[in-house]
Amino acid sequence: MRLIVRAFALLLLLTPLAGVAQGKQEKKKYKILYISQSKGFKHGSVDRKKDAPLAPSEISVTDIGKESGLFEVECTQDASILTAEKLKELDAVMFYTTGGLPISPENFTAFEEWLKSGKAMIGTHSATDTLDKFKPYWSLINGSFDGHPWGSGETCAMTVHDTSHVATKPWPAEFQIKDEIYQYRQYDPKSVRVLYSLNMAKCKTKAPYHVPVAWVREVGKGRLFYTNLGHNEGTWTNPQFKEHLLTGIRWALKLEEGPAEPNPELQYGEQAKAFAWVVGTELGKNADELAAKAEKAAKADPAWGAKLYEDIDKYRRSDKKKDPEKAKAEKERILGEIEKK
Repeated sequence: MRLIVRAFALLLLLTPLAGVAQGKQEKKKYKILYISQSKGFKHGSVDRKKDAPLAPSEISVTDIGKESGLFEVECTQDASILTAEKLKELDAVMFYTTGGLPISPENFTAFEEWLKSGKAMIGTHSATDTLDKFKPYWSLINGSFDGHPWGSGETCAMTVHDTSHVATKPWPAEFQIKDEIYQYRQYDPKSVRVLYSLNMAKCKTKAPYHVPVAWVREVGKGRLFYTNLGHNEGTWTNPQFKEHLLTGIRWALKLEEGPAEPNPELQYGEQAKAFAWVVGTELGKNADELAAKAEKAAKADPAWGAKLYEDIDKYRRSDKKKDPEKAKAEKERILGEIEKK
């Protein structure tokens, strides 16, 4: 009996210590390596002007870490430091980069294995204008730069598709932001969950296709969060963007839950809707009615939606100046497929 009492007393004594240990674990300060090397175009947001120690985006990310108390940031403009040995120190790697970074295939393989083990990757803006000839990278981030019809001076309209996701909570269901937005090649809608996209009906610059702006995916046990925002220096001081970036980082570090299952059916619907609205308007049709019909049909019949998505993507990438009549006929054919539904 005395042994039982002593054991119980010891348990009571150790319980507070367990709570302290748990508290320490919750207060862990994570380590992020922020790579902002430019081997292609150099953005103002990553430019250490007049030999300043940090660029505007580096200052912003560092401030987010300090203000949240969540993480410390090591900023570098030399991607060659990303080695298997370096990765042992890190919880996340963040990219705002361009061009052919000096990361060897061996070190990139080590990075992929590290990420799959349960770590985090964060990409901003031109992380999709990086290593476009190196398939392991562009298939991981899920896309490569293919122009930016929406320039840095345009205020773009966005639609949030997953308003309950932790990474989108800083934004309302519809919002506008002045920033440069990319379109992509080497993009697979079946690989990622798109969080928000351009709203073509409300953008000044119209295009008859879907343009995703932010997405997430799981990579093994790890997580990837990407947003195309961040070209403009002003974006990095925008409180909503900073909160968006923080919630995306928290999600990638598995401190917050949120779905990552790819949503290709939604993207098929967005592609069909954008095409119907833009081309319908151009041809004097009832664009709102056509857009609603296209989105509904793509969601109801994913196989049809996937085929239409591919047809529109091929039309987007075709050389319309080479054979204008052929391009016009294909555009009308695709719209006709939507009108039949």
